[in-house]
Formats: sequence, C-alpha cells, structure tokens
Amino acid sequence: MLSHDNLAYTMRAITLGFPADTFNNTERIISYLPLSHIAGQIVDIAIQVHYGLHIYFADPDALKGSLGKTLKVVKPTFFLGVPRVFEKIYEKMLETGRGTQGLKKLLVRWARSVGSAKVLASQTGGDKSVPWGFTLAKYLVFDNVSAALGLDECKTCFSGTAPLNPEVSGFFASLNIPIYEAMGLSETAGITFANYPAAWKQSALGRPILGAEVKIDSANSELLIRGRHVMMGYVNNEEATTATIDADGFLHSGDCASLDADGFGYITGRIKELIITAGGENVPPVLIENVLREEIPILGNAMVVGDKRKFLSVVLTLRVVMDANGAPTDELDGAVTFVLRELGSSATTVAEAIADPKVLAYVDAGLQRANERATSRAQKVQKYIFVAHDFSIPGGEMTPTLKVKRNVVLDKYAAEIDTMYQV
Repeated sequence: MLSHDNLAYTMRAITLGFPADTFNNTERIISYLPLSHIAGQIVDIAIQVHYGLHIYFADPDALKGSLGKTLKVVKPTFFLGVPRVFEKIYEKMLETGRGTQGLKKLLVRWARSVGSAKVLASQTGGDKSVPWGFTLAKYLVFDNVSAALGLDECKTCFSGTAPLNPEVSGFFASLNIPIYEAMGLSETAGITFANYPAAWKQSALGRPILGAEVKIDSANSELLIRGRHVMMGYVNNEEATTATIDADGFLHSGDCASLDADGFGYITGRIKELIITAGGENVPPVLIENVLREEIPILGNAMVVGDKRKFLSVVLTLRVVMDANGAPTDELDGAVTFVLRELGSSATTVAEAIADPKVLAYVDAGLQRANERATSRAQKVQKYIFVAHDFSIPGGEMTPTLKVKRNVVLDKYAAEIDTMYQV
C-alpha cells in the first residue's frame, strides 16, 4: 500500500535533486512503461501532474521496437529507460558502427576518447574540466549521434528498474550521453537512490534521495531503508508487512548492497537471486551474466544457474530478430551474423549457429575470458547450454520491464539444465 503522501513526497524528493529550471510546462516525456509499474506512476503521472509536463504516450508495441521511432518524433527533454532499452540502442549502434571505415572511424574513435574524459571529469571526485577538443567533437560527432537517436534535446537520461551494464553506460558516456542510474522498489515508491548531473558516478546507484535513511546489514549485506517514501505495508497481509519492515521502521529490501566513502550505493545482488552452491559459496549471478554478455556480444541473454549444485552453469540465448508481436524468431540478428562471418561461419539461424563448431569455439573463448575475470573459483562457469529461443515477454521468460523471470526459465528448461550436471 502506497499512500498519497508516499507518492507526493517521493516525487518532490526526486525532482529537488535537479536544477530549479529542469521541470516546467515546456518539458516533454514519453510514457511507455506499464502504468501499473511504480516507475510509470511516478514519472508519467505524479511528476507530470505536479509540473504540467507534456506527456506523449508511445504505441503499445514500444518495447517491441517502435520506441526508437517515437524518440525521434517526440525528442524528449527527460527520458527514463529500462536497461534493456539502452542495451538495444547500444547493440544497434555497434552494428551500424561496424560499417564505418577510414577517416570517419578514426574521428569517432578520437571523439569517444574525448567524451570519456569529459564524463570522467564531470563525476563526483572529478576535476570538472572540459578536455581539449570537446567542442569540436561535440559539433562533428556527439550532436549528430544525439539527433539520430532523438535525444538531441534531452537534458537528462535516467535508467532504472535494474542495474545497467557498465559496458553500455560507458559507451553512451563516451558519446556525451551520460545515463544517470537510480534505484528503488515498489515498496519505496519507486526510488531510494539517484544520480544527478551535479552529483553522480557511473555504474553507481547514486546517493539516497532527500529524507531517505539507508544502512547495510552487517550480517548479510542487505540494504535496509527507512523514510517517508517507504510503503504503509502489504494489503491485508500483516505477516508479510512485519517480515519486511522491522520494529525500527527499516524496510528490508532483499538487495545485497554496499556504500562507498562518498555515500554512493552499489547493488551486488539479490538475496533471493543469490546462488548458494553445494559448497556453500554465495554467488551473485547478475554480475557474472553481465561479464558474459560483454565477452560474448552475440548473446541475447545469459542466466547463470547452480543453486545447490557443485558448480555454476549458464543458459544462453543468441540475439535474434523479433516478430511483430515481440516474439523471438529463429533468424539471427544482423549484428550476430556480422560477427559470425568474421569467424568464417555462414549460419543465419539459431539452429545453424549452435551446431557450428566455429561458433562454439568463439563462445568457449569468451567464457574463458569471463572466467578469468571471476573473483573466485566458485564464480567460474563450468558449462553452458543454448536454448532455441531468446527470452521474451510473449514467451513468458521476461517481465513487462524486461527483467528475466528466473523461476520460469528454471522450470521451462529444467531437463536441459539437468543434462549439464549428469556425470
């Protein structure tokens, strides 16, 4: 249960972190997240009603592919994206960039190095300097990229609902499009931490919003939250409410987290998502999955498994073309076939790719690189399987905000997963 005060207070607490002129009746936002989701309620309703923003409703198939067109038409001045939206834009830009050659390629590479330096300097702890050549890089590269994405009038890009892959946020930052991450729960009216242009760190959740009190449980690293934005409780479920909000008023988030010396928060995993191996090791799967997708960019999704097992394995999918309903086809995405051609593979479908020794060797090499980045032996992935279809909303493996439903995947592919643990 969220009260009117929960929502009104949270909306004000979020916006007070911005310069005074950020929100006014000339601003434009796009509503595309489900309005049953707290992020949509706060941004598309509460903030819009209070400040009188112009709100544009995207087509129902926004998350299936039409959002890119809407961005170019609306040119939002404020944009909240879920990680998968930014990842899809990133993947498309990489695919387009592979055709860039010669002087243009060198120009973009130089501009991105300048952009990265600018972003590094602008973060908390940076010297706020503007690197030499930034104005030229902005004129020749950054402005054109922003315009092509429909973000040339966007003052602030936010990402929420799940952690954003550092590789993705770093890519956008190098093009002078910093993405400010925020974190919250439905139980905290959608937000607890937020980055802002005047105080931010790439890959951090940000600092607690005004009035939010946070601490880390020393026993299990769980993030505990108290404040005016915390819910009243669960409807007609006093038992669940008591189990979630303790006697001191702290909400137990279920997230494993840490705080740095500057007060910025970082999520290291979900307690419920933590994999506890047969050897008793606690493994946060999301961190490993992000590394796998960095090292093997042809992947659509990677879901690590291994709870109560002797070692970790991973369920993999390839990036494919989605049909008009957002369901995965067997046809490989253009960026994937580009990589496969460089490997000497002629595969154009999932079935052909996962049967091709050249593709499997490429995946093996990527897995080895990912394991070299593991912080312990227990966090190394020993085996993998490919499934025939990428995860999707129509397939039931993803939520409306494009988070993987782990239990669904575990149930759906139980037999395939078991084969990785057969002696």
